[in-house]
Amino acid sequence: MGALALMATFLFGTLVLGEDVDTLLSGFPADLFLILVGVTYLFALAKDNGTVDWMVHALVRVAGGRVALIPWVFFIVTAILTGFGSVVPAAIAIIAPMSMGFARRYGIRPLLMGLMVINGGTAGGFSPLSIFGTITNQVVERNDLPGSPVLLFLMSFLFNVILGLICFFLFGGRDLLGKRDTGHGLEDASGPRTTAGAKMPDEPRNDPARRAARRSVQTTMVKDEDAEDQVTTLDTNRIITLLGLVVLAIAVVPPFSQDVGFTAICIAVVISLVSPKVSKGAVSKVAWPTVLLICGIVTYVSLMERLGTIDWLGGQVAGMGAPLLAALIICFIGAVVSAFASTTGILGALIPLAVPFLLTGSVSEVGLIIALAISSSVVDSSPFSTSGALVVANSPEEQRDQVFKQLMVWGFSMVVIAPIVTWLIFVVPGW
Repeated sequence: MGALALMATFLFGTLVLGEDVDTLLSGFPADLFLILVGVTYLFALAKDNGTVDWMVHALVRVAGGRVALIPWVFFIVTAILTGFGSVVPAAIAIIAPMSMGFARRYGIRPLLMGLMVINGGTAGGFSPLSIFGTITNQVVERNDLPGSPVLLFLMSFLFNVILGLICFFLFGGRDLLGKRDTGHGLEDASGPRTTAGAKMPDEPRNDPARRAARRSVQTTMVKDEDAEDQVTTLDTNRIITLLGLVVLAIAVVPPFSQDVGFTAICIAVVISLVSPKVSKGAVSKVAWPTVLLICGIVTYVSLMERLGTIDWLGGQVAGMGAPLLAALIICFIGAVVSAFASTTGILGALIPLAVPFLLTGSVSEVGLIIALAISSSVVDSSPFSTSGALVVANSPEEQRDQVFKQLMVWGFSMVVIAPIVTWLIFVVPGW
């Protein structure tokens, strides 16, 4: 699909629109390319040198070993990062790879973990300190529209918490209830059991029966060594990698606001120079098929934006005589386009398009702004958005295609459901 999208961009852009190659490439998402490559490269290094395994061991203590709480730990952590000003894709770029380490180790579905991270990022994304919240509130203020930054944040956070609960029980969360990691394998109501990456019973290390048992229950490729040897100790490479991740987390938030893709690549290069033998296979683990897919689609969508498709649709909606119907259509446009393109750009473009009939007072200004903000952001779970692409790129390779398809189904179901639900809750009552 990515290659087809690039071909369509070239043929349609040059033969029909008469654009040159430089203009076509102006729509190529270089920032998204750098994020996908840089972050997956960095965390490939972290996985190879055991840093991710160590973080899994350390962070599981936060949940007290309760496996059902692990997805919510990542939901909250991501919400905190975005709520205090981290760009949503940057926060997800940092958290998604770690969350997938937990998912692999404790048998949590990658889809569930990925959606919890995305929903957490969106939940904090509209705080008055955040990027989404700042852009929305500034657009509202510039157009002299009434707004409520606190209400926008609270409603978005609550909506995403509810969405998180739905995802949790819909995608395997119930199976996690009652399971607990005590350091000797997972325990549930039926008693202790072993799982991939968990500590085996206390038989001799080289006992053939033990080695066979490990291979009979494993769901991922693991080394034939004690899990605790991999996750409880720090060496020089892991310490440097941890410091690099801390630098990344600090550098991408205000006041530094560095580009997450470039920063991740710089840190990855430093780690590679320090430990070249451990790092030599990391580049091959970058999610190159995902990079081609997402960058190709976004480049073609940019062509349609230059063609004026989005502006035309917005103008048609703004000229409608039925305010409630126009409000619903605007929410749908925000959801559809944001599923492929920049949520930030959509928020900055559609609110001004709605100004003419918002000023008539026929619909609630605050209600429509909240509905539009939520509709345009919860669809970020689409694999064609930055957030969804990061989840796909960091999913286990053997499940990556499945996660892509599942996120496509979920993301586009949100394109249909979110505008209707938010319209009914925030616009129709006339708050």
